[in-house]
Amino acid sequence: MTALQPRIVLLSGPICSGKTALGKQLVERHGALIVKTRELIAKARPDAASSRSGLQGAGEALDRADRGAWLASALAEFIEERVASGTAAPIYVVDSVRIVGQIEGIRRAFGSAVHHIHLTAADDELERRFAQRNSEFSEPSSYAELRRSKTERLIERLARVADVVVETDRCTSGAVCVRATALLGLYSRSVVGLVDVLVGGQYGSEGKGNIVAHIAPEYQLLVRVGGPNAGHKVFNDPVEVYHHIPSGTNRAPNARLLLGAGAVIRVPKLLSEIAIHKIDAERLFIDEHAMIIEEADIETEKRLLAGISSTMQGVGAATARKALNRIPDECLPEGVPKTQLAKDISELRPFLCEAQKILEESYVREDRILLEGTQGTTLSLHHGPYPYVTSRETSVAGCLADSGIAAKRVRKVVMVCRTFPIRVGGPSGYIEHEITYEELAKRSGIPIEKLKATETTTTTKKQRRLGEFDWEQLRRSSLLNGPTDIALTFVDYLSVANQKAYRFEQLTIPTLRFVEEVERVSGVPVSLISTDFGWRNVIDRRAW
Repeated sequence: MTALQPRIVLLSGPICSGKTALGKQLVERHGALIVKTRELIAKARPDAASSRSGLQGAGEALDRADRGAWLASALAEFIEERVASGTAAPIYVVDSVRIVGQIEGIRRAFGSAVHHIHLTAADDELERRFAQRNSEFSEPSSYAELRRSKTERLIERLARVADVVVETDRCTSGAVCVRATALLGLYSRSVVGLVDVLVGGQYGSEGKGNIVAHIAPEYQLLVRVGGPNAGHKVFNDPVEVYHHIPSGTNRAPNARLLLGAGAVIRVPKLLSEIAIHKIDAERLFIDEHAMIIEEADIETEKRLLAGISSTMQGVGAATARKALNRIPDECLPEGVPKTQLAKDISELRPFLCEAQKILEESYVREDRILLEGTQGTTLSLHHGPYPYVTSRETSVAGCLADSGIAAKRVRKVVMVCRTFPIRVGGPSGYIEHEITYEELAKRSGIPIEKLKATETTTTTKKQRRLGEFDWEQLRRSSLLNGPTDIALTFVDYLSVANQKAYRFEQLTIPTLRFVEEVERVSGVPVSLISTDFGWRNVIDRRAW
C-alpha cells in the first residue's frame, strides 16, 4: 500500500441506478480509478461466461465460499499492483458491491478510508433506463427477468449500511457527484483565507504589474479580471506587457492561470500573449462565460468615447452588449453583433473551464491565490467621477465578483498607490493639482526625457497627465477597498536617490516622512515600496 492511504469508494445499487455515470465523473473530476468487480470475478474465475448471468453466478459462488471476504483481498491485490507499477490513484471506485459481507470485509481491510454510496431510483425509472441501455453483455430480455437474480433482488438492502443514499431519479448526475465529493471530503469544509487581492488605488497605471511580479512566486494560482484596456508592465529584457493574462505568469512559472467569467477578451490579443509566453492548456484556464470583444465594439467606442480619452479597446461596448443582448440571436436589431462568449470561440476551447471548479480545487489543496485587479479605484463605474470612468467596478468588491471569489476567502488586500497619480492624456477628467513634467523633473532629479518615456500609456501610447498626491483620494479608496496593506510605487519621483535604496532606512528622509503619512491616512502599513523599474526594485516590509 502507499504511504498516503487512498480513498475507497464502494458503489452499490440496482442496475441502471447510475453507478457507472458517477464513477466516470469521479474519474474526470478527481482522478479516480474504476475497479470493476466483474473483472475481479473474471480474474478469480476465468471460466466465468461473458454473459451477465454467468458473471453473476460466478460472483455468487465466490461470495458463498467466504461471505464476500474475497473482494477485499482482490481489491488489496489490485491496488498493490498499481502502486508497484507507478499507476496508483488517489481514489479507487469499486463498481460495485453486492452483499453486506463484501462491504464489511473491505471496511475491515481499509478502515476509515472506505466510503459507501448507495444509488437507487424508482422501479419504473430503472425499467425505462434498462430499455434504453446499450450493454457489452448479453442481457436478459427484460428488467423483470434481470431482477430474478437473488443478488439483484436483495441489492436495495445495502442502503441500510451505506454512508449516503442517493435517489438518482430526483437529482441530476452532477448533483450525485457533488454529494459523493462532499462525502469524500474533497470540498473544503471551512472557509480559509487563501486569496490575496491586489488593486489600484488611483486612476490606474500605479505600477501593479511591478508589484505582482515581485510577490507572484508565492502563489499557486494567479487570477486576473478586466480586459485589454489595461496593460501591466513587468521588468525583463525585453519588458513584458500583459493585457489579459496575469502579470506574474513568467515570474511564477509553476502557477496555474485563470481568467474569470467577468473577463472581457479580445481574441487576437489574447492568443498573441499565449503564444509569446508559451502557455499551454494545462496551465491557462478561461471561464466559458467570459465576454468576447467584436470589431463593432471597438468602432462603437471610437464613435462615442473619444471625448473622455477612452482607450477604445471595445471593453465597455462589449460589456454593455453582454448586459443588453440577453435575447435570442434572431431578435437582435440589424447590425448588432450577436453575443459571443469564450465557449463560442473555437481557438479558446482547449482553455475553457468553469472557473468555480478551478477555484474549488485550489481551496481544497489550500493553494495560495493572487487576484490581480486592473485599472484603479477612482475609475470605478459606480464610485468614480462619472462620466470620466471605466466600464466596470474596479474596487476589491468588483474584482471578487468578476472572478467568482467569495469575500470570506480573502486574506490580504494590497492597494497600490503611486507618489504622483496620473490620468491618461487628453480630456480624461479631473486630477488633483496637475503638474508639468518640467516641475517633476526639477523635484525628482530624473531627466524629463526619461519621465516622459516612462509615462506613455501601455495600451494607447498617449502621454499621461501628472498630479500631486491626492490624500483625499487615498482615504476614499481605503474606505472602498478596506486594504490590509499599501504598496507605494514610484518613490524615485520623490527623489532620484531612492533608486539606490535597497532597504527601508536607505530612503531619503522626506520619503520616510511621506510613507509615515500614507500609513496614518490609510490606517494600514506601507508593506511594499517600489523604488525603480528593474530587477531589484521593491523594498519588502511585509509581515506575511
